[in-house]
Amino acid sequence: MKKTSLLFAFLISTLFSVAQQKDVVDIVIGSKDHTTLIAAVKASGLVETLKGAGPFTIFAPTNAAFDKLPAGTVEGLLNPEAKDALTSVLTYHVIAGKIDAASVVKAIKSGKGKATLTTLNGATLTARLKGDKVIITDSKGNTSVVIATDLKGSNGIIHVIDTVLMP
Repeated sequence: MKKTSLLFAFLISTLFSVAQQKDVVDIVIGSKDHTTLIAAVKASGLVETLKGAGPFTIFAPTNAAFDKLPAGTVEGLLNPEAKDALTSVLTYHVIAGKIDAASVVKAIKSGKGKATLTTLNGATLTARLKGDKVIITDSKGNTSVVIATDLKGSNGIIHVIDTVLMP
């Protein structure tokens, strides 16, 4: 009986360890709700960067978020000629460092209701609380609701959002 319990504990810890070894790109690839984001990351050439050491915090828009964009926007951004614009949009969703949901909320509270987050493209996002939801505002004043938090990878963390943010 003891050997069985030890074996079970070993298997569980091994499975947990393997799950923790997935990086942020692998986590998004495994989500059926992020196929447009993965296509965009591949088209921009950012796969290797986001598989790097990081750590990264990614605000990952869902397929439904991309569907909210004006007709033709996604297709236009996926054209090879638009690679720089696509890279700018994608890096606007990435923060250097690993910032979990509790840290975002703490920063908002200590910032008297808002926290400014600097993205990899050098622009900023503003995080605020509305009830118990974190709202992210982009430089154009558009807002996105964080709908899932703290998807942890080996090189960062992902928060799922319902709207594409625009620099």
